[in-house]
Parts: sequence; structure tokens; C-alpha cells
Amino acid sequence: MEIHYLSENNSVLNHFLGQIRDVKVQKDSMRFRRNIERIGEIMGYEMSKSLHYKTVEIQTPLGIKKTTEIADQLVLCSILRAGLTLHQGFLNYFDNAENGFISAYRHHPNHDDYFDILVEYQAIADINGKNVLLLDPMLATGQSIVAVFNKLIERGTPKEIHIAVIIAAPEGIAHLKENLPDTCHLWIASLDEKLNDKSYIIPGLGDAGDLAYGNKL
Repeated sequence: MEIHYLSENNSVLNHFLGQIRDVKVQKDSMRFRRNIERIGEIMGYEMSKSLHYKTVEIQTPLGIKKTTEIADQLVLCSILRAGLTLHQGFLNYFDNAENGFISAYRHHPNHDDYFDILVEYQAIADINGKNVLLLDPMLATGQSIVAVFNKLIERGTPKEIHIAVIIAAPEGIAHLKENLPDTCHLWIASLDEKLNDKSYIIPGLGDAGDLAYGNKL
């Protein structure tokens, strides 16, 4: 798996990453959602450098100009519900992309710290021969992304798989390396220290879905 770390060099990306972590700024859910969207835009721009392009001729009012445009067919697939704001950021830049949405959540059958991943709702475009961008703000254990990936490939064979996460734990990265094809690309805005005993990212930012959309039952 090819891993791309995007916050190693200073940029406005780090500015927005700091704000989504700040407990004072987090109290404004609209600002939190907008910052996640901005991070998605920045990650989409960085990811765009790895795509394939074709040369086209554009008619301007005064002549013809040769330029390039994306040749790959893209499918943005976000994991509900936390992935929605990140999805919008990518969609702002890849506005011709097709879209997919899939739910995955931690199910605690024994009402303790043990959990498995349930994948239920799916609304996904045809992925055959296309570049699939799988979007989820947090990469903790990696189990959700692997479960969603396995559901996706039941539907077809994509040309490429790109996974974009904002904050990742080393344990989650290791799980993806063990369970996903080597040809996958993993894009990480920020690498954190570890998981705690409840499998939450430390220092992390809390629950991205709750911060964006309110607490759930």
C-alpha cells in the first residue's frame, strides 16, 4: 500500500487540522463541518496530482488553448455519517464524479468494549474500471474501512482504490496493510499517536460524526 502523509510540511491544512481538534472551536458545529469540508478540498487537490490526465483543446473568445483535464472516471464513496462533510469537500473539486454512500458502525453486542462492524445501507454507483475514492475522517482500528472495501468489491472491479482519512492511528494503518491490496493508496492528513483501550484515537478529536451532526443514541 502506498501511503501519502499530507501534513508533514506546513500549509493551511495544518491550520484547519488544529481547529477541528480544539475543544473551544468544536463547540461551533457549523464551523467544524466547514473545516472538515475545507480539509477535503485540500486533500482532493493533493490527490489530484496522482490522477491521469488527457490533453484537450479549449475554445476561448480569442482562440484555441491546449490544456489538460482529468481522464479518470471517479466515484466518491463516503462512510456514513461522519464522511458526509469530507465527501462534500472532495465533491467541490471533483464535481463530475459519481457518488456512493455506505453505512458502517461499531456494534457492541455485549454492551462492553468489544465491538464488530455492521455494514448496512448502500447506495453506490457502478465502480467497474473507475477510480474509487473511499472517504472517512477517522482511521482508528481500520475495521470499518476493510468491511466497506469488501462490500465494494462485491459490486465490481475498480481501476484504482484511494482511501482518504483526516486522522489516523498506527494500529489502523497496520490493519489496512494486512487486509487490503498493495495497490491501494492511503491518503492521511495527520498521523496520531495510538488507540486507547476503547479503540479511540489519541489525541484525536473525539467523535467526528457527533461533532458535525449532534449526539446519537
